[in-house]
Amino acid sequence: MASRPVKTAVLLMAYGTPRSEHEIEPYLTDIKRGRKPTEIEVEDLKKRYREIGGRSPLLEITAAQASRLEAALNSKGISARVYFGMRHWHPHITEAVTEILKLEIRKIVALVLAPHYSEMSIGEYKITLENSLANSQIEIQFIDNWHNNSLLNYAFKEKVVEALKRFPKNVKTEILFTAHSLPERIVKDGEPYPMQLLESCKAVASLVNIETWSLAYQSAGHTGDKWLEPDILEALRRLPKHTNVLVVPIGFVSDHLEILYDIDVQAQAFARSHGINLLRTESLNTSPTFINALVDVVSSRITSI
Repeated sequence: MASRPVKTAVLLMAYGTPRSEHEIEPYLTDIKRGRKPTEIEVEDLKKRYREIGGRSPLLEITAAQASRLEAALNSKGISARVYFGMRHWHPHITEAVTEILKLEIRKIVALVLAPHYSEMSIGEYKITLENSLANSQIEIQFIDNWHNNSLLNYAFKEKVVEALKRFPKNVKTEILFTAHSLPERIVKDGEPYPMQLLESCKAVASLVNIETWSLAYQSAGHTGDKWLEPDILEALRRLPKHTNVLVVPIGFVSDHLEILYDIDVQAQAFARSHGINLLRTESLNTSPTFINALVDVVSSRITSI
């Protein structure tokens, strides 16, 4: 029997990363919308990548997430092809769309690999995708946010439980959730980002039976704006020496520079210098529960053939 045609594509989107040091300057230029970065900016980013081994694994992780999601969907009888594209750098979202357009696709279910909504971040992905499909008749099902998915919360819960086993038994551990900071003006604009983050923290804390926890922000940009607070380093500075801290990057689903440098290098060094024992949860990456969460999120938007 001939296989039935695939009429739906799933597009996973992530921020992007340079694949080698010589791509760092053009990568930064893309982020800055065509404005050439300063030598200081380029050298600072090169230094950060060198600290994590020369490059980020984000590209490989995103490719693996797409592959495993497609396999999981197909195993459930859901006929769909899964692609991935990056907002900045290659393979770009527009490159993924070019590949999708080669097939007789009727619908694209699009999801950014960041569960919490902000017009400043998720909204930009949507604009890029819509512009890429401006002259096509393909229907776009864009998933704005998926932070309240129960399987996603359970995937985070699994990582928290695993990480807590690395601390001595019967020793109090501070739970510090973190997420990417954004300019504080988004609160005045009524964006749901901070509230959705708090909802995620409460859901995961409840699953693990954690009564006290806090939320901090990381990786703020170097602009004249005031960014969401407290910053992770400020949150750590407030703690007494010899405190055990588990950092749970609730706003991220994959290992990348903001995990491997901002937490594992920068925050870790700060913690050590202040006598704090800091560990973090493993990223979700391709954990089976996380892949099942992706299946749950996108399957309701897919037409089975």
